[in-house]
Amino acid sequence: MQQPLVSILIPFKNTESFLSQCLNSIVEQEYRNWEVLAINDKSSDGSRNLVNSYAKNDQRIQLFDNEGGGIIEALRTAYKHSKGEFITRMDSDDIMTAEKLKVMVEALLNHGEGHVALGQVRYFSHRGISNGYERYETWLNSLTETGNNYSEIYKECVIPSPCWMVHKDDLDLCGAFRPNLYPEDYDLTFRFYANGLKCIPSSKLLHLWRDYDTRTSRTSEHYAQNYFLQIKLHYFLKLNYDPKRPLTVWGAGAKGKEIARALLEQNIDFYWVCDNPRKIGKHIYDKEMFHFSKLKELPNAQSIISVANADAQTYIKKFFTGLDHKPMKDYFFFC
Repeated sequence: MQQPLVSILIPFKNTESFLSQCLNSIVEQEYRNWEVLAINDKSSDGSRNLVNSYAKNDQRIQLFDNEGGGIIEALRTAYKHSKGEFITRMDSDDIMTAEKLKVMVEALLNHGEGHVALGQVRYFSHRGISNGYERYETWLNSLTETGNNYSEIYKECVIPSPCWMVHKDDLDLCGAFRPNLYPEDYDLTFRFYANGLKCIPSSKLLHLWRDYDTRTSRTSEHYAQNYFLQIKLHYFLKLNYDPKRPLTVWGAGAKGKEIARALLEQNIDFYWVCDNPRKIGKHIYDKEMFHFSKLKELPNAQSIISVANADAQTYIKKFFTGLDHKPMKDYFFFC
């Protein structure tokens, strides 16, 4: 039986230093039936010439120039030229493990449409990995181990952008790369969630994720925290919010204030609660701050939690358990 063709979409811009490692890791894949759609997003270094040299030696590698500007337009350009039954994305500065495509294809063949194939990831860097990235890697891999990625979708992006694979029909169902919403990988993850695509559990390390000072997620304004918060609130209001139920925001720090401002701008009423005695009883943006015990008075409330401290989150979970409130139904951690 003919192996399904896998289309690998690779936007690139000024990653000449890393592209050879990236492309070599694809050429050396155990799974052979793939095509690369490499999209040059106005590189000013030798990246385009390097990819062109690979394309001349391997007809599976195709080089195109971005028909627009930026990573979303580059993904659209790549997708337009793709012919694969299965679609995946790759970052031009990362490395695939040799079995990555094989493992993900087998997962999709075994589970069928309506699923997302995933894999474990590992950060690497010439200077070592920060504690923040290390914690994110551990958290992300723990979700992927069980396939419960969506259970904490409002905390952070729960599907790594360069380590997923789906049926083309499922990607089309989810809107592919049409929306102009950043961060584009987080937005796509929410659309997988909204359309009911199930995450296939994986314990295999399939992707090596490079960290360095000039990577796009560190330098582009599109990946600033305010963009993440906008995405979270957008999809919460669209997918999980019930306007017939009281809404609370727990926390009056920077994120809590940003959430409160956004809700007020949309004329969405809410109760604002915290445990800070210096803020309880005061007004912020003309909203009174209540002690979190206010939740005991609110029948069937929904709550957005903007408290990041791990110990505080443990206490908050116990508090909601005492109220018989359920995660992803009654309360949602936004950090």
